[in-house]
Amino acid sequence: MTSTTRLTVAQALVRFLAAQYTERDGARRRLIGATWGIFGHGNVAGIGQALVEYATVPGGGTPSAPPVMPFHQGRNEQAMVHAAVGYARQCGRLSAHAVTTSIGPGATNLVTGAALATVNHLPVLLLPGDVFAARPADPVLQQLEVPFAGDVSVNDCLRPVSKYFDRITRPEALIPAALQAMRVLTDPVDTGAVTLALPQDVQAEAYDWPEEFFAERTWTVRRQAPDAVELARAVEAVRGARRPLIVAGGGVHHSRAEEALAAFASATGIPVASTQAGKGSLRWDHPQDVGGIGHTGTATADELARTADLVIGVGTRYTDFTTASGTLFTASGVRFLNLNIAPYDGHKLAGSPLIADARAGLEALTEALLPHRHRAEPAYVTEYTDDKERWEYRVDAAYEAEDIDVRPTQPQVLGVLDELVTEDDILINAAGSLPGDLHKLWRARSRDQYHVEYGYSCMGYEIPAAIGVRMAAPDRPVWALVGDGTYLMMPTEIVTAVQEGVAIKVVILQNHGYASIGGLSESVGGERLGTAYRALATDRTYTGAPLPVDLAANAASLGMRVLRARTVRDLRAALAEAREADTPTCVYVETETADTVSGAPPAQAWWDVPVAETATRPSAVKAREEYDRHVAARRRHL
Repeated sequence: MTSTTRLTVAQALVRFLAAQYTERDGARRRLIGATWGIFGHGNVAGIGQALVEYATVPGGGTPSAPPVMPFHQGRNEQAMVHAAVGYARQCGRLSAHAVTTSIGPGATNLVTGAALATVNHLPVLLLPGDVFAARPADPVLQQLEVPFAGDVSVNDCLRPVSKYFDRITRPEALIPAALQAMRVLTDPVDTGAVTLALPQDVQAEAYDWPEEFFAERTWTVRRQAPDAVELARAVEAVRGARRPLIVAGGGVHHSRAEEALAAFASATGIPVASTQAGKGSLRWDHPQDVGGIGHTGTATADELARTADLVIGVGTRYTDFTTASGTLFTASGVRFLNLNIAPYDGHKLAGSPLIADARAGLEALTEALLPHRHRAEPAYVTEYTDDKERWEYRVDAAYEAEDIDVRPTQPQVLGVLDELVTEDDILINAAGSLPGDLHKLWRARSRDQYHVEYGYSCMGYEIPAAIGVRMAAPDRPVWALVGDGTYLMMPTEIVTAVQEGVAIKVVILQNHGYASIGGLSESVGGERLGTAYRALATDRTYTGAPLPVDLAANAASLGMRVLRARTVRDLRAALAEAREADTPTCVYVETETADTVSGAPPAQAWWDVPVAETATRPSAVKAREEYDRHVAARRRHL
């Protein structure tokens, strides 16, 4: 006779989650490391009560007897997902967090974070409360009535941004749904946001659960080896190329394939450019590293891309920023070899697919090339080595900041930070003008130092993600770099950092508006409308004085220690002090505009943002002419 235990659905789910583990390369770790939550009527009596039951075990949660399910209190549901995503990325997708919310706005606030997780292939488990399954009261508070479909709630908004979705309308349905959820979370191809919508009455309903449901399970995160035929084709493609270029994407990091990539690049002499997600795949000073590629890339990498006859994509999705909207890889006869664990990405750009785990694929390709002693031509190596050296002079010029009493530019802020950090430091950013400057200029010293979320480019990601990263790497300095626009989107989790004693370092760069979109607006004929944080002038334009908003005071009011830096000299001292701080610390600096001192080099490749085809204003007419010129250079790779 099967042994059973009577628990509520919520209690059973929490107990089940506490018994799930991952394993890769012999390393085993817990799959769901903790649960974030904000409680309301849709989850407080179900998941909330279950977390009380399982928050601690006898021993009080000591290191020898840790909590069955640790709990973290958030302030914004979207931010909780960002924190969970930051944690999962730092853990190499081998450990994740769950996020529980009430019904209604608490649940719909998850959508943006879920989209970010799924776009970036990062696991997070979402547990939103839902309306009554039995419908004793219909509608309940916060229920959106859908007259033509009684089985739809606002949680269905999460379907298109989830890699797996289920609504648990009966207790026994939890068993197959929970197992499927774990399968997707640990699948290196399909992972992303996973949603189990939990009707609030079902959460509290009891059921006799088979004890086998709570047994420890270890989910193997597979390393798929390449197919022999595809590998042979890949070897021939590499051997036949005169100007090959590797494009390293986020899959290199997800696979922990950095050493394999370095070995392959060193053995073959093939240069390596990196996407935003792939930056740091090689250290900046590795002989084959040529920096970022695409619209925000380096001149070195982009010129190599324009003349490459073989592009070897490793774990990349080839987004429009990487391909310069289809205008970057323009050499006659250029072909693509795509090493990717996802067949969907492996076939992009009419490429020859090498479907495999990035590390397994690189190791197999390196070994298969050894008998041929294949290596890039010496003249090609000399060419990109010299070009890289010239680019580094441009980086030095952008970073240069004398220790004087003037406001720094944004690149100079990065330059001062560059002087200070070691390979232990982790930098987090997501949106605005900083990703472009970082991709061009930052000298990544370790595989995980560069943490820029640019798949979804979500403003507000940085501070909560920094909390998640610091939880995963508690002994390392973690920096959240934010502009004033991003800070105003989501500063709330500063309170969480203070409450939990998570010693993140937040650098706020005040430039009085959306610098990136302001520049883009000007270039496409939008005349910077609505991009400045300034008072409304008499002509109804936002061109008045800067707003009297004190973001430093705001951060301090949320409990963070704040260091104000008015000059380069102040900045150098403040960043050094913040790095040594063991409490959440903010450095606030007002930056000088790049056109008055030094700035990052301009874009080295185009990006397609459609311009008005008809307009009366000269700025838009001129922008359209420039747009048409670039569009003419676009090609489809067939």
